[in-house]
Amino acid sequence: MKYGWTLPFDIRLARVPSPSSVVKRIADLAVGGYLNDPYSATLWKHMYASLVRVFSGFGLAAVIGVPLGVLMGRSKVASSMLEPTLNLIRPIPVTAWVPLTLIMIGIGDRSTIFLVFLAALFPIILNTVTAVEQVPERLLEASAMLGTSRAKALWKVVFPAALPGIIGGLRVAIGLAWALLVVGEMTGITVGLGAMITEAKEVSKTDLIVAGMFIIGILGFLSDRLIVWIVKIVAHRRPVLPASK
Repeated sequence: MKYGWTLPFDIRLARVPSPSSVVKRIADLAVGGYLNDPYSATLWKHMYASLVRVFSGFGLAAVIGVPLGVLMGRSKVASSMLEPTLNLIRPIPVTAWVPLTLIMIGIGDRSTIFLVFLAALFPIILNTVTAVEQVPERLLEASAMLGTSRAKALWKVVFPAALPGIIGGLRVAIGLAWALLVVGEMTGITVGLGAMITEAKEVSKTDLIVAGMFIIGILGFLSDRLIVWIVKIVAHRRPVLPASK
């Protein structure tokens, strides 16, 4: 970095900010008083806007994706009806949805939340379907012998047994939600971590770009931990099977 080396593929290390400048930028973003530019002490409003968009899109995907995955995993009729459509839409990159989304929904929070929702939905559905299909039939047979109805067995037997796989899908989905957030916030939005990174690129503030990337990474990690913690609370005292290796 110091001597401006250039690596293969014309990667210019001279443009990479030093760790100290990134730390200074993060401190200035958080509390101000170090660089005193338009980005000083703006971290919290950017973080709040991005968190709302990520968890709105991810939450909507979880609310729709988990029950849909359970239904497809237990019903061959539902699976045969929905699987062709999902497999047709799933390979389309979320970035390819951006132009159509902007035309249909317009610029703003709703289009970003919709893109995050699309990114998170399919991993949740696919992992839930796979996890439900792998629930041993002997568990359902045992619950039926004890007088548990098929509807109650979904909640008392299938869901806890499939929980490790569902958690895996949720964790993959939250990572994709943060990854697609930046794409969504590049579409004319002025507040948010993705919008901040986009503005930093336009004014060549590489320390701000790396600071934004680092903050998104930290928030993504904390989001993952939060999901695991919430699921543990939901699964309290339930017979959750160990995850297969």
